[in-house]
Amino acid sequence: MRCQARSGSSATEPVFAFVREGDVFLRDLRTGALTQLTSTTAEEADPGFMADGRVRFRAGADWFVYDRAQRVARQVADLRLEKDPLLAPDADDLRDRQLRLFTLLQRERDERRAALEDARARREADATRVGPAVYLGEDVTIDATDLSPSGRYLLVVTRPKDKEPGRVGKMPKYVTESGYEEVEDVRTRVGRKAPLGNGLVLVDLTTGAVKPLAFDGLPGIDDDPLKALREAAKKKPRALEVVNTAWSPDGAQAAVQLRAVDYKDRWIATVDLDKAALVSRRRDSDPAWINWSFVDLLWADAKTLLFATEQSGYNHLHALRLPAYSDTALTSGAFEISAPVVDASGRFAYVVANKNRPIEYEAYRVDLATGALTELTDLDGVESVALAPDGKSLLVTHSRSHTPSQLSVVDLATGAAKALTDTRTAAYEAMTFPEPEFVEVPSSHQPRAIWSKLYRPTGPAPAGGRPAVLFIHGAGYTQDVHRKFPYYFREQFFNHLLASEGYVVLDMDYRASEGYGRDWRTAIYRQMGYPELEDLHDGVAWLAKTQGVDPKRVGLYGGSYGGFLGLMALFRFPGTFAAAAALRPVTDWSSYEQGYTSAILNTPEVDPEAYRKSSPIEFAANLRDPLLIAHGMLDDNVFYQDSVRLAQRLIELGKQDWELASYPMERHSFRYAENWLDEYRRVHKLFQRTIGQP
Repeated sequence: MRCQARSGSSATEPVFAFVREGDVFLRDLRTGALTQLTSTTAEEADPGFMADGRVRFRAGADWFVYDRAQRVARQVADLRLEKDPLLAPDADDLRDRQLRLFTLLQRERDERRAALEDARARREADATRVGPAVYLGEDVTIDATDLSPSGRYLLVVTRPKDKEPGRVGKMPKYVTESGYEEVEDVRTRVGRKAPLGNGLVLVDLTTGAVKPLAFDGLPGIDDDPLKALREAAKKKPRALEVVNTAWSPDGAQAAVQLRAVDYKDRWIATVDLDKAALVSRRRDSDPAWINWSFVDLLWADAKTLLFATEQSGYNHLHALRLPAYSDTALTSGAFEISAPVVDASGRFAYVVANKNRPIEYEAYRVDLATGALTELTDLDGVESVALAPDGKSLLVTHSRSHTPSQLSVVDLATGAAKALTDTRTAAYEAMTFPEPEFVEVPSSHQPRAIWSKLYRPTGPAPAGGRPAVLFIHGAGYTQDVHRKFPYYFREQFFNHLLASEGYVVLDMDYRASEGYGRDWRTAIYRQMGYPELEDLHDGVAWLAKTQGVDPKRVGLYGGSYGGFLGLMALFRFPGTFAAAAALRPVTDWSSYEQGYTSAILNTPEVDPEAYRKSSPIEFAANLRDPLLIAHGMLDDNVFYQDSVRLAQRLIELGKQDWELASYPMERHSFRYAENWLDEYRRVHKLFQRTIGQP
């Protein structure tokens, strides 16, 4: 059964709306009665309630309102990507001459127009049919729509049609069912196609009027932080994208969050519904890049707009309060909050935060009047929270290092927690694994310690010291050092295996990792592979000093961003590390995708030095240590071509003691157990051969 997490509850009666298997259902919380509202092949989404209690939901870009009394769902508007046929055509000398000379053409045009006007009038007079036809033009596509709870307005996020999509990548597939080689189109590379940005229109559903909301009044919109670089490269100014929209519960206010495509600025604006204009309420700028992860925007009530910002250096919850839209910081401190949900009264928000220690996440309640923060759980590994429709309990998703995600319910009156699930099999539960140790590795480059996981062998260190392995997590901006079940659970088991064989394993949340604030996140701006390696070097020094590790017998392994860092470590510091396994690694950032890469390195045309400095292939001539490269040939995230190009470079440089393992049927994250096993056998053999016990 597929249940959509996003759902809504009525503020006036105990009824809950949700989506299951793509259809909308209502649950009466008093009787438990279940009512199915739709049965279609469409994927309905975003169920909720109008201000008058009717149910609303979306299918694609189209919104529907279900009247429970009449038991009928009505489409609120007919969105059409074409010109309004009743509008006068663009001026054209030949067209004008034809109509002036030939009266029959004039008559046909007038009759056609009269028929259209009559059909539109009859349609608008029939309240039982679809809402007004809305003509958005033939030069745009629809990215998103948002219906106001009052039912009067619709916000539509548009994007210009991409008439020149740029050169897309072509990924060959060699192991195919047909027996013939096949080709799959994949994304364009960073800088090869400038983002087109978004447009935003306000639709008045009572009339069908379409009113564009201009961005040119936003403060600082014409300021270009990359002006000098851009002018040198003769590149055009930036566009904006709509991140999200939010309607107040009564539908009287709408808020919009926008971001520049260069990630240097974001705005929170409200919509003046009468004037069809955006009114800027806040601008956040970052000389590195605006965080793409913390984009919460929601109304607590009709007069309180909540949003997330890193203004203090850490992500926290703020409120804009009407009528003056005064800005109030609701939470503060050297920790991060995320995923706020608000109760029906608008008094409290519920969030996940790592307030006690960066590695421990709990559920908290925020008093929106005072900002008081109350800890609700003692689980260490809370992942997400959802508020019950009656507001009396909190559904908490949580996990531990070796326990996958489970569900518990917290009674908000008593604080009592009740476990709902235990999905572990008996065989898995019978296994025992030592808990990773969480340590703070001193840094020689900045005042904060580097949180890390330590997997330590038992028994005394042998003469000459132990070998060590650094596991390097991927994604760059993610957190792997926490008490939750890790995304890298396979690697966690592999780390246990290595520790059982006498290796000390260290897993570090190097600079660029999530969970430690803005400065930690942006340390890599225009220099990927530099602060992170400083942290890894500090890790080796700490292992040698405190764990009996021989610093000459240290290996590295990691995938994606971790593979990239493995290459940078061997190429920039030859002889420092004894061996590395770079799995699905980025070897040249100019081949990666636009959004992620351009935020951190700008674009290759604007900032070529950042790409040269940050791409491993530029330093391949320095390789002198054993290297394993492993890559799925169907990888549509980090292209297999990255590793192929590096292989050719190493061949031409005459390098030895390296290998490329190719997996013809794998993408970025492997799917098949046989390939996972082959890959990690190779990594294991590499370490046995290079740093293992004599």
